[in-house]
Amino acid sequence: MRRLLPLSLLIFFCLLLAECSKPPSADYPIRPVPFTSVKLTDNFWAPRIRKNAEVTIPIAFSYCESSGRVKNFEIAGGLDTGAFRTLYPFDDSDVFKIIEGASYSLQTYPDPRLEGYLDTLIWKIGLAQEDDGYLYTNRTIAEKHGGKGLHEWASPERWLLDTVLSHELYNLGHLYEAAVAHYQATGKRSLLNIAIKSADLVSKDFGPGKVTVYPGHQVIEMGLVKLYRTTGDKKYLDLAKFFLDIRGPHGEQYNQAHQKVTDQNKAVGHAVRATYMYSGMADIAAIENNAAYLNAITRIWEDIVYGKIYVTGGIGATGGNEGFADPFVLPNATAYCETCASIGDIFFNHRLFLLHGDGKYIDVLEKTLYNSMLSGVSLSADRFFYPNPLESDGRHQRQAWFGCACCPSNVARFVPAIPGYVYAVKGKDIYVNLYISNDAQIEAGGGNVKISQKADFPWSGSVEISLDPSEEGRFTLRLRIPGWARNEALPGGLYKFSDHNNESVMIVVNGENINPEIADGYAVIDRKWKKGDRISLFIPMPVRKVVADTRIKDDVDKMAVQRGPVIYCAEWPDNYEGQVLNLVVGSEPSFTTEYIPSLLNGTQIIKTKGKLTRRTLDGKIEVSDEKDVTLIPYALWNNRGPGQMRVWLPVKPESSKPLPAPTFAYRSKVSGNKVTRDIIAVKDQIGPSDSNDHSVSYYHWWPDKNQWVYLQYDLDKPETISKSKVYWFDDGPDGGCRIPDEWEIQYKSGNAWKSVQAGSPYKVTKNSYDSIEFEPVKTSAVRLMVKLNKEFSSGVYEWVIE
Repeated sequence: MRRLLPLSLLIFFCLLLAECSKPPSADYPIRPVPFTSVKLTDNFWAPRIRKNAEVTIPIAFSYCESSGRVKNFEIAGGLDTGAFRTLYPFDDSDVFKIIEGASYSLQTYPDPRLEGYLDTLIWKIGLAQEDDGYLYTNRTIAEKHGGKGLHEWASPERWLLDTVLSHELYNLGHLYEAAVAHYQATGKRSLLNIAIKSADLVSKDFGPGKVTVYPGHQVIEMGLVKLYRTTGDKKYLDLAKFFLDIRGPHGEQYNQAHQKVTDQNKAVGHAVRATYMYSGMADIAAIENNAAYLNAITRIWEDIVYGKIYVTGGIGATGGNEGFADPFVLPNATAYCETCASIGDIFFNHRLFLLHGDGKYIDVLEKTLYNSMLSGVSLSADRFFYPNPLESDGRHQRQAWFGCACCPSNVARFVPAIPGYVYAVKGKDIYVNLYISNDAQIEAGGGNVKISQKADFPWSGSVEISLDPSEEGRFTLRLRIPGWARNEALPGGLYKFSDHNNESVMIVVNGENINPEIADGYAVIDRKWKKGDRISLFIPMPVRKVVADTRIKDDVDKMAVQRGPVIYCAEWPDNYEGQVLNLVVGSEPSFTTEYIPSLLNGTQIIKTKGKLTRRTLDGKIEVSDEKDVTLIPYALWNNRGPGQMRVWLPVKPESSKPLPAPTFAYRSKVSGNKVTRDIIAVKDQIGPSDSNDHSVSYYHWWPDKNQWVYLQYDLDKPETISKSKVYWFDDGPDGGCRIPDEWEIQYKSGNAWKSVQAGSPYKVTKNSYDSIEFEPVKTSAVRLMVKLNKEFSSGVYEWVIE
């Protein structure tokens, strides 16, 4: 088994490729220091990167094998026979993303066995590629069977349904990114040659006067730019721009084709598609100095940060489009905040920083990195969240894998690249963006500078930086002063600290206090530096209370708690009887904080006091005596099993979710013909504002339709009942649920189910409760019978028995 190429040989290959291809001379004005030049030595990120290498990447490849993703390449390449093995035509992309992550990991943790596995896997991918460069296993396998088995999302001809859902170009975008990563890691051209052959075909097929279908799921734009940077072949850059320029104005908001990209002002539609597109636009804006692209993505960034981002840095409020809602529509319990969208937003903000050098972009990046993104993977590195809600009643739990496995594979490729976000360079300016213990080699202004950081971020704001330039000389060190250390919760004011912190950041150079200029969020230290120079940075980290813009309805009369970049939450294992949804902390709580080495692999907790609420049968709210409240970092929730969690803590009893009153429904066991984790929503006593309210939980029978279905309540002992009411879920016109055709109440009498004797006809209406009174019956079991529409399913928010 051959080992990784020695550094000298890798440099030779890179120089050889550079001589042959004439790489681009124009690019971002600020250059990121590659992660290969930054070795993390901290106790927070370094163990996670190692665990990604030891756990995440191996299990991701294992699932790709067991799920049939790898088998698809084998069948397409003639190594095996049979039909397409997986659910979706985009499943090829998971393999490519994990190869990308494995390639990054190899540069930090050389592994000849992994490298050999990649060699074999890439060989299989090469066999699956058709002679002209086309690579899409679903179609290739279907053509072996006379077209049988072609996925319904794909057209009989290549490319023509990519705008919709075929994902042909999406797969290739991830192929190109993986190919560049693998080449850079190993010096091998095996996957790069496959990518170039594919990209040449795409260039041949697409363009003015040829196929003019725009990608339905953006990412190929970024992949083509990486191929351009690697090969210097401008046709790849031109093709990336072509794919962007042909979008709109008559397409869908869902995939950002409703307007020309340069006319767009708002973040709309699917959040991952969006951030990948904005990142591709940023790449081209940098390389071609494209002002129209730059202006558009600047407007869009402001739209996100000023009204569509969660306090955790997550984006994407709704699950129906896996994306953006209107400004200030940011529900917590049903927040989508897809892990992939957090990663995409980090890509986007990093690119904006490289364009402008403004620390506000790193403020957003850091908030997302430490909270919404990190929540997407467990401490064991083998369980993953797809959505990342800010509140849970216990129905959420990370999964080992998904049928649509974009999030685990995205985590696998993102985590090993985190060191590449720490530093950046522009001429003789060195930007220090993130404070993480590391040893780095940085080329700046023609010289080499060794930088070492010692920090215990995110738990402590004390940072020690030592410099070792190759020779004494003048350059500028730009130390980022985070927005949260300047009394800014996030740029734009969507979230603010309710209290003002008067503690100042302190900077000491070689034992001398200095007060440097603060420009664009950075402390600018311009001086002559020599070996052994030391900078001490002290960033205060008090516990801060965060309040939201009052237009965010779900956050009114609530506060979030932040310390440093970390957002905290209350979770069930640490709090009274596992209850946190009915927690009230008051408007002026006091906080203490301590580091617990034995908790969640070592974490800083926050303690305060609070009270618990409960609803009575007469509709009032009871408030308990004071209880101890413990908060943990939001990103670490659900590592001890499912249970209640909330980020936004009520300051008034009315803004909490009181423990339900002991009604017939609440005391019953709920079941039905279709049992899901959402079934308990029908008795949680939290009603919606209308029949299409996605901010509260509901139960549905989708995709069932045109049949009778039911919900059932069972009590231990019979009780007399005489009334029922139901609030229907209806997500029309876009969703698959409508109010049902009819319904009735049945009760159990002996071993038989009987219909109640209703005093009036059953009504079926939207946006209000449908009530029915009936002759009293004594029973221990009652059913809600529902006749679904012929074309649509239905659902229930609340089912009440009295």
